[in-house]
Amino acid sequence: MNQSKCVEISWPSLGITVAAELDQRNPALAQCLWDALPYRSLQGHALVAGYHLYHVAPVHSLLHAPAEYRVDRRTVPDGTLFCSRLQHLGIKYGELTEPMTATPVGKVADKDLDALVEAGREVWRTVYTTKEPVIAEVRRAGGPGGHDLPRLPVGDPHLNALVTDVHAETQRIWLEPPPELLDLHAGRIPSGAGSYETVLTTLLFVNGETRPLGYSCYGGLVRAALDGMPMPWLRQMTRLLAATPAEFLGYCGLDTLWDFTQRLLAGLERLENHEDFIATMAHMALYCNCLGGWNLHLFPWQAGEHLRRVQEAV
Repeated sequence: MNQSKCVEISWPSLGITVAAELDQRNPALAQCLWDALPYRSLQGHALVAGYHLYHVAPVHSLLHAPAEYRVDRRTVPDGTLFCSRLQHLGIKYGELTEPMTATPVGKVADKDLDALVEAGREVWRTVYTTKEPVIAEVRRAGGPGGHDLPRLPVGDPHLNALVTDVHAETQRIWLEPPPELLDLHAGRIPSGAGSYETVLTTLLFVNGETRPLGYSCYGGLVRAALDGMPMPWLRQMTRLLAATPAEFLGYCGLDTLWDFTQRLLAGLERLENHEDFIATMAHMALYCNCLGGWNLHLFPWQAGEHLRRVQEAV
């Protein structure tokens, strides 16, 4: 392998490490990932698409870095690495069913594919059943491990204070489950959300609102700003896209998210340039994507164990 772009992906609690090489199919994405190493993140597993690992990478530039080469994830070899605008590092380790285009950045070494499959099965078990978090560490081959969340500067002092708090909270919950989500999943919901004292219904709606808030709202606003959308339109789109889901999530128990959102909306007119806007929205995106990752991990998927896909008779 070319040592200049060799990485190791490790799951210390599983005792598994695989080697991978970043390639030039999407050089900008690969460079973004390389520059961010090392980092640690909660390891997730695809819940719909098939045999696929992914985690949130603490890399703001993944929201917008150009991706020239796209493939159907179903058609590429097992072990293929992907970076996405959802701030994910993904790894295919078996059959995928979702016809989704993706942007490959490298591949796990053939000699480590069996270990990758073992890691995939163990992560699935923890996500689906045991809820014991598995932390992934991504580092340069032979280099040190470690972790540090990047902090983008914001010129306006009031918005900079917000970003400082968002960054600190993201750092606090990056490798530890958010107390608000633990309370929610334990049925401790001060607002009384959940008709007839149900909890699963509220968990389902929280999951459905949190993911697009990070993926589509804040990630989309970053890309719109980089595409040159005028500031008045960006501010108005922020009001239209962020307020309603964040208020609902606050009602369901995510008070910190709703507090951050109210401070953001109150200070929108202070965002007078694209650089400050991009930095602020990028931090909100990473925070929401972190919340989304934990919510997917904590969700009681095993409650649907009796529901299985029907195989049609030929």
